[in-house]
Amino acid sequence: MRAVTIHDVAAEAGVSAATASRVLSGHPATSEESRTRVTEAARRLGFRPNAQARSLRKNHTNTIGLLLSDVRNPFFADIAHNAERHALESGIATLLCNANESTEQQDLYLDLLLSQRVAGIIVAPQGDGAGSLREVLTLGVPVVFVDRTIDGVDVPSVTSDNRSGITGAVAHLAGLGHHRIGLVAGPQETSTGRERLEAFRQAITEHGLDDDPDLVHLGDFQVTSGVQAANQLLDLPHPPTAVLAADSLMTFGVLEVLRERGIRVGSDLSVVGYDDVAAFRWFSPQLTVVAHDPARMGALAVDLIRDVLDGRPARSVVLESSLVVRESTGPAPGAGHVPHPAGRQ
Repeated sequence: MRAVTIHDVAAEAGVSAATASRVLSGHPATSEESRTRVTEAARRLGFRPNAQARSLRKNHTNTIGLLLSDVRNPFFADIAHNAERHALESGIATLLCNANESTEQQDLYLDLLLSQRVAGIIVAPQGDGAGSLREVLTLGVPVVFVDRTIDGVDVPSVTSDNRSGITGAVAHLAGLGHHRIGLVAGPQETSTGRERLEAFRQAITEHGLDDDPDLVHLGDFQVTSGVQAANQLLDLPHPPTAVLAADSLMTFGVLEVLRERGIRVGSDLSVVGYDDVAAFRWFSPQLTVVAHDPARMGALAVDLIRDVLDGRPARSVVLESSLVVRESTGPAPGAGHVPHPAGRQ
């Protein structure tokens, strides 16, 4: 006769295997309802957990979870590298997980991290905080947000000022004579996507620029959406003379289309990217970008989770963002001679 497994108990109780594992290992991060359903399911099925495995799961490890939006994104790779290094210097191990810009994948990894009995979780949240993230917060597991926040959820966070960089980019392009500026915006389910789009629209209005809605393309922080946006913007009857992409992967997508079409960056079309990743400095011409500090963001997130774990006050931090002007932005075609600014604004 086949032995009853944890997966059998989870299916009987109508919960995930990770939740069933937490209940049966005595993990405090479980709801009363889950404990009742899993316990009764285990009794009905005659489940007998392996005593040695149960003992091992109860060992307390000095480990935190780091759940980021997309590890392919150089910005999040920098956060991960510096958070892991800073945590290790403090004697804390890190479990790195990739949400891949998906709430479903986020839920999967949150369940996994809880089943591994991590001391706390640093997360760049997807969506509105529903699903497993809401359960984690309800259960009182120490959580710190990094890069993104969720409206109405009061946990310590390390973010950057999304508005100042976008505002500076629009002012810079307006000063170069650009009137039609295209935006490749991020998903509006994220705080970063919303804040950057709001800042763009406000800056367009303040400078009296063209507010044609066709100039805004809603992407998903992926290369493919940058490609789609660039093609749609360039195929408009009256295309933009400048394009601003609101994250590094979408910027790569825009640059890919311009290369394929033989469009000269900085002369035929001005481009402003987001995140000062190394590849943008190697690109020719070097890319004008909205820059912030992912390395410091990762280290500060670890400091905040340590404060929470040690019972110290943990105050949210907003880091500066700024425009770094390089060679990819120039005068709008037909704008006449406009001095080309250089350096950091």
